[in-house]
Amino acid sequence: MNVFTTLQQLVPQQQLSKVAGRLAASRHPYVKRAFIRGFAKAYGVSLGEYERQSFNAYESFNDFFTRELKENARTIDSSANGIVSPADGIISQLGQIEDHKLLQAKGRHYDVGQLLADSEDGSYFADGSFATVYLAPSNYHRVHMPFAGTLTKTRYVPGTLFSVNNTTAANVPDLFARNERLVCLFDTEYGKAAVVMVGAMIVAGIETVATGKISRTEDIQEADHDMSFEKGAELGRFYLGSTAIVVLPKAAKADWQDSMKANSVVKMGQLLGEAKTQQA
Repeated sequence: MNVFTTLQQLVPQQQLSKVAGRLAASRHPYVKRAFIRGFAKAYGVSLGEYERQSFNAYESFNDFFTRELKENARTIDSSANGIVSPADGIISQLGQIEDHKLLQAKGRHYDVGQLLADSEDGSYFADGSFATVYLAPSNYHRVHMPFAGTLTKTRYVPGTLFSVNNTTAANVPDLFARNERLVCLFDTEYGKAAVVMVGAMIVAGIETVATGKISRTEDIQEADHDMSFEKGAELGRFYLGSTAIVVLPKAAKADWQDSMKANSVVKMGQLLGEAKTQQA
């Protein structure tokens, strides 16, 4: 590991995130103004494409960080079998799941069963496909549906809170299968599919429209659901951080676009590739 990732092991990750979470949720005018304006200046955040276009319109830093886009600010690709990006960000990696392994970074792979925290689910997705989207601090931080489907289960998995940028991905083994995450499982026309929301350093929380904000625990939390979503519908949001991973089964025969590769910049709703329905 390099110095950056070694330091992340030494800091109290959970405690740091808890403190950051309390500050980010503060509605004190001086606290929120300092955090919002300082962050916007540091990361060059412009409000031009967002619904609320004044920094003073946000009730807290969390409210600002999870800010909503203007209506029609993103176009959801309408291809019949198109799989779209779940978020604004950068493609970290995408491709096929080979021997139960997803590519994390050059020379590093991790197990799909460990990512999903379930060996049966891991076996189901063997030889499937995946796309990993990294959300930088300046990005829009809501996560949307890459396909239409019915949410059947959520699984909160406690874990570490390493940063999830390219430097850490290249240096921390099994990064996405070690960090705190929320696994969302769906029934789709391609079979069972998943969206995994991975937490990161100083992430103050993960929330979905089905679960509300997840309370951190030391144990895995599972819940059953029966909630339908259209492609492009909002699924959840991050309070700082992070990464969203789309996982498709072998039966989907996902064909990623040639233009989509590591470090490609993507917008939520942009076409990543196409899949085959179970009837196709």
